[in-house]
Amino acid sequence: MSTGHWRGRILPAAPGSGVTRLELFYDLVFVLAFLNVTSLLSAHLSVRTLLAGAVTLALLWWCWVSFAAIGNVVRTDQGVLPLIGAVTVVALFVLNLSVPQAFSSRPGGPPGPLVFAACYLLIRAVQVLVLLTRADAPGRAALRFGLPLLASVTLIVVAGALPHHAEVGPTWLQVALWAAAVGIEFTAGGRIRNVGLAVVSAAHWAERYALILLIALGESIISLGLGPKPGAGLPLSWAVIVASVLGVTTIAALWWMYFDTLSPALEQTLHRTRDPATRTAFARDVYAYLHLPLVAGIILFALGLKRYLAVIADPHGDPWRVRALGLDYRVLFTGVIIYIVGLLALWARATHRVRLWPAVTVVALIVVLLPAGRLPAAAGLAVLAVASVALVLAGLRTSARLRRHVRQVALQEQIATEQEQSEWRRRHL
Repeated sequence: MSTGHWRGRILPAAPGSGVTRLELFYDLVFVLAFLNVTSLLSAHLSVRTLLAGAVTLALLWWCWVSFAAIGNVVRTDQGVLPLIGAVTVVALFVLNLSVPQAFSSRPGGPPGPLVFAACYLLIRAVQVLVLLTRADAPGRAALRFGLPLLASVTLIVVAGALPHHAEVGPTWLQVALWAAAVGIEFTAGGRIRNVGLAVVSAAHWAERYALILLIALGESIISLGLGPKPGAGLPLSWAVIVASVLGVTTIAALWWMYFDTLSPALEQTLHRTRDPATRTAFARDVYAYLHLPLVAGIILFALGLKRYLAVIADPHGDPWRVRALGLDYRVLFTGVIIYIVGLLALWARATHRVRLWPAVTVVALIVVLLPAGRLPAAAGLAVLAVASVALVLAGLRTSARLRRHVRQVALQEQIATEQEQSEWRRRHL
């Protein structure tokens, strides 16, 4: 079917478009993808499986970025898009089921790598087809998007066909092939402005990424809530309660670091960027690329938090003195470090300046990371909670003027939008 025929069935988005309920439906399925990535890591936690989880998350992230791009240039709840969305959600759900076996197959079922590759190809192919309807040069865009997609899927299939042992996780060669696939996808996506595609609605673009970050934070809460509890046959203890409070406190601090000032500041900067090429580059760098470390950091923190709670809730040890096992403490601390480094990168890309207190916090956590394995698990959680809250308080004090300005502008925009919507509804409903 030609792109010209599709154009009549797909309605373009407007500069003031917002996030639709169908897009939120996509995100609900992506919650399962994030959960499955942590399941993949939990099976055989090692440096190699951590890297395998990272490249898997990156591919899933790029799938989601493509959904965000589609919702920014077309109306996802109009025309044929809801039907296309339903088909792709089914494929995405099957892809989620195949994530734990994306690198190897288990006896008695279909080959996991081929199922993952087929679903990924279907989802991305539909996304590319929809984006071609909005491109200025569909033929050139088809080559720029289609060839990298085929190359990345081929690498995934080849990685799945390599000899491996399911009991020890993916091999280094498999991880390298997946990393190459990720590199191809990200490089091709970075050249999107060369085919005439631009950010139509800055508000939609910023809100889309803020919502997916909320989903990642929600995944942390899910990991915490599904941790050891009386329903699992383990007694409720004060150590588990204290550890849970420290975990929620850290998650709340991570939320505050992004949503209090940084999120509206980035959106306002995107709005003020009028040149289409400059806006596209800003949206690509700040959102499509630099939001991935935030999500990856949260996923790592959620994995470490879940394993910390399992250690603390073990009835066979002293919950106040027991230590984390293996890589658990590194995963926990590294998740928060990656998240804060991602925030630093966002501020640097938007303002061309490096913020002092987040950089100091990163250095302090790296220093603590070295002897953290000798700390009791509860003490490690306390260190992260104190460091995260201290960073929030330092930001409130050192950036008070910027915070007041950004939040005042955001409030004025919200009030103006509400008044305009109320007036329209009064006249037409």
